[in-house]
Amino acid sequence: METVSVNGNIIEWTEGMTVRDVLNVMKYTFKLLIVDVNGEHVKRDQYDTYKVPKNSEVNVIHLMSGG
Repeated sequence: METVSVNGNIIEWTEGMTVRDVLNVMKYTFKLLIVDVNGEHVKRDQYDTYKVPKNSEVNVIHLMSGG
């Protein structure tokens, strides 16, 4: 089984998996996210097209607003 690490959690990788797919698998629905794949920042408008390579390390940070 091929995998991807997401914030230290291992998930199954599938051919053609995008950042959006990873977020869906992890059930991340926050509006303000920062995502990087293998140290490369992925812009929000690329989530549906950026392909996550197998054995990647994905980091997702949830930004909070406050005042």
